Amino acid sequence: MSSDGDNNISMAVAVASCVAMALFYVLILYAPTVILRLPSPSSFSDFMIRRFVCAAISTVVSVVFTAYILPIKSWEASVILGIRTDHLWQGVVYPLLLTSLIYAGSLVLNLLLLLESCKESGGGCSFFTKVRSFVQAIPACITTCASGVSFWRNLVVAPLTEELVFRACMIPLLLCAGFRIYYAIFLCPILFSLAHLNHFREMYIKQNRSYVKASLIVGLQLGYTVVFGAYASFLFIRTGHLAAPLFAHIFCNYMGLPVLLHPRGKGLVSAAALAGVVGFVTLLFPLTKPLMYNDRTNNCPCWLGYCLWH
Repeated sequence: MSSDGDNNISMAVAVASCVAMALFYVLILYAPTVILRLPSPSSFSDFMIRRFVCAAISTVVSVVFTAYILPIKSWEASVILGIRTDHLWQGVVYPLLLTSLIYAGSLVLNLLLLLESCKESGGGCSFFTKVRSFVQAIPACITTCASGVSFWRNLVVAPLTEELVFRACMIPLLLCAGFRIYYAIFLCPILFSLAHLNHFREMYIKQNRSYVKASLIVGLQLGYTVVFGAYASFLFIRTGHLAAPLFAHIFCNYMGLPVLLHPRGKGLVSAAALAGVVGFVTLLFPLTKPLMYNDRTNNCPCWLGYCLWH
């Protein structure tokens, strides 16, 4: 970490702000019943909508607070927080391609299952017919999924609010305070994982799971969120684009955990997974070069010249 005395935000203030935002993001979810004394929601849909509103309030407060205490002009806030429209397709496509390499095993498995389904349906069905039917069914599938509250939770509200709070707000604060890049990359995921500790309460109390089983499940989830959080922080710092970690987050939520082993395919799935990991490691830095996402870096090795703020 840097100990530059000219920083406009101290390290203590930056860390305290990040911890406060993480706690606020979680605790506000319980405000309707604990503080406002509202009656329990009558359905799961009402319960999730209530949480969506709480998450939105927490996110707006965090964004306004971050823009206020950062030593920047008000019109620069959206750019510093990664909310940009320039280089949008680069911020979406390249990180998605990179992230999909981790899921090479999962994608190959889905392809094998599609081929197997085609064979079992008889000779009148070709692979291309299956693909065409799948593509034609996408609009109806999207309409059906979009009507479910889980779709909005996993693919819209959670990725958007979490990336705004834990990447767009926290990382500029830490970097402006003088933390080195790798400290910021690994500090944010720790707070990001702690924000998921409320899942333990839900599993242990509401789902009636044993203490050991709930601990194991939540422990696995926390480990996964730390790894993903570090990757998302890396994408944000390298690209300076909120779209990069946002769409990677949506894709990972949709795919779930990567498939590394599967009895089908006689090792093909494992080989694809291994090749995907090798490709991911090889392309991690080439596909996230800052100059690919910014026209200029002001003769600065980092995005948007944050190291010049000092």
